[in-house]
Amino acid sequence: MMKKSQDERIAQMTFASVYPLYVAKVTKKGRTEEELLVVISWLSGYSQSEIIQLSKSATTFEEFFTLARLNPNAALIKGVICGYKVEDITNPLTQKVRYLDKIVDELAKGKSLEKIIRTQ
Repeated sequence: MMKKSQDERIAQMTFASVYPLYVAKVTKKGRTEEELLVVISWLSGYSQSEIIQLSKSATTFEEFFTLARLNPNAALIKGVICGYKVEDITNPLTQKVRYLDKIVDELAKGKSLEKIIRTQ
């Protein structure tokens, strides 16, 4: 049996399996789930209630981002996450998931919502 590529594994991961980890990461650093919902909503175009529903479903990251309305400023998200520069990731889905990881990381590191929600 062939080993799945990292891109395939990411595509098949469920949003519900990762969301509690995001919540734990940001709340451990003194941020709130509400702030987490704000940044995920900004990136994905989902409402906060839709994100909560998705966090309780079997929706894969592939499905999550297929239905998302990615913020046009998402391309302004730069930097290294999981050892990769997000701007250099060539697989579109993997790049979107890493955008999400990056903004969660920025929130946990104390960056202001205004800076995370890139407006220019």
